[in-house]
Amino acid sequence: MRVFIGILLISSILNAQTFQNFLNRLYSTPIENKAALVDSFLTAQSAFPIIESDSIVQFIYTGEATSVAVPGDANGWSTTIDRMSRIYGTNLWYLTKKFEPDARLDYKFVTDGSNWILDPRNKFTVMGGFGPNSELRMPAYHFPDEINYRPDIPHGTFFDTTFYSTNLQNSRQIRVYLPPNYYASRDSFGVILFHDGLEFVSLAYTNNVLDFLIWRGDIEPVIAVFVPPVNRTPEYAGNQQEKFTQFIVQEVMGWIDRKYHTRHDPNWRATVGASNGGNIALGLAISHPEVFGKVATFSSNVESNITNLLTNSSKLPLQFYLDIGTYDIAVLIPLVKNLKTLLQERSYPFEFHEWHEGHSWGNWRAHVDNVLKLFFGRPTRTRFSSRENLPTRINMTNYPNPFNVQTNFVINLPSEGRVQLEVYDLQGKLIDQITDAYLPTGDYHFLWQPLVSSGLYLYCLKYKQQNYSGKLLFFK
Repeated sequence: MRVFIGILLISSILNAQTFQNFLNRLYSTPIENKAALVDSFLTAQSAFPIIESDSIVQFIYTGEATSVAVPGDANGWSTTIDRMSRIYGTNLWYLTKKFEPDARLDYKFVTDGSNWILDPRNKFTVMGGFGPNSELRMPAYHFPDEINYRPDIPHGTFFDTTFYSTNLQNSRQIRVYLPPNYYASRDSFGVILFHDGLEFVSLAYTNNVLDFLIWRGDIEPVIAVFVPPVNRTPEYAGNQQEKFTQFIVQEVMGWIDRKYHTRHDPNWRATVGASNGGNIALGLAISHPEVFGKVATFSSNVESNITNLLTNSSKLPLQFYLDIGTYDIAVLIPLVKNLKTLLQERSYPFEFHEWHEGHSWGNWRAHVDNVLKLFFGRPTRTRFSSRENLPTRINMTNYPNPFNVQTNFVINLPSEGRVQLEVYDLQGKLIDQITDAYLPTGDYHFLWQPLVSSGLYLYCLKYKQQNYSGKLLFFK
């Protein structure tokens, strides 16, 4: 009899093509056999959470509890929204959710209303500001390999300094990264300054990203300055912003310029921050464009003084990078999108991205390379000696086409302007937006890796009053 039941269990697992099939079998199984069926099913799984059809996620927990919830990026870390269901006669709890195929989210389990734990069956974790979280990686999510330490490439050098501020009347540890070739070079270097600086090292691994991009030749070698807060909210978004601004502009940047070989042109200086750190980064660049010509924000707060300055001042010599998560803090999403619209209306050069991620270092660490390549990238930009020599039409090449994995778009932009590159199916439905950004003059490379079935698609490139279209043949 036991052999028969074992054969029946294995047969049930092999025939269960979806989690719902398994549940249907479980509901109809006699109570004395349910636990064995659960154990066999879980043993047969290769990874947790269970992901089906590239978008359906089954969160699984087994254990004795009165309640189990799944707080995380997807629900604002609420312990009351996504509650698991328990199967009668078992200790199996489950929750079914749907996410985009390229999503990446932090989450935890909460048992009995107050016991916060990592998902015991999920091998992926990610460090956040309050410790480790379990990490949901959907099938089309690409892990940012550039954050990994590579022992076989040259590495930059860190120097830590305890820095006293006369403006703020306090001290903090500032960390400076010098690129691998700093001491062997007679060149001067660009400077990029990170707020929440020590977290950009410990949680975003920015030094590894710098090492990798410099080694690969993707960016010019730069000096990175990592500045932590002492009183974070007052300094970044409160009543100490003005003093903090003077601390950075007068004290920190003055010290950096005296101590290291730096380029003083603001086009070679950037300031970067996430969340409230993004707010102070914006404030610094907008109030002192003579110091910082470039500013990048991740999931940023955007206070009204920022938008007021941009609205009421003449156009400033600034370039922006903005991004936001679709699962970000709800109040921040419209703030960032409104800022994007304002930059667009004022014809500022900017790059904007929206990721299927939340408000976390797991999100931000993956996009530091975008900022570095945008601000300090090495691809040759087309230069013209006079407006008479300036071409007026955009040039684009696409290769390979047909393709079975990915295709490339190389665009030569004759002058600053908004560039939209989109892919449609033959019925005119938008499939993907490859870029929608105001870009300076130059050459740009965009990669498209489709998440669609094989077939014929159309691309459409829009630039000022010009429209270009063509066919893309994708086969798997």
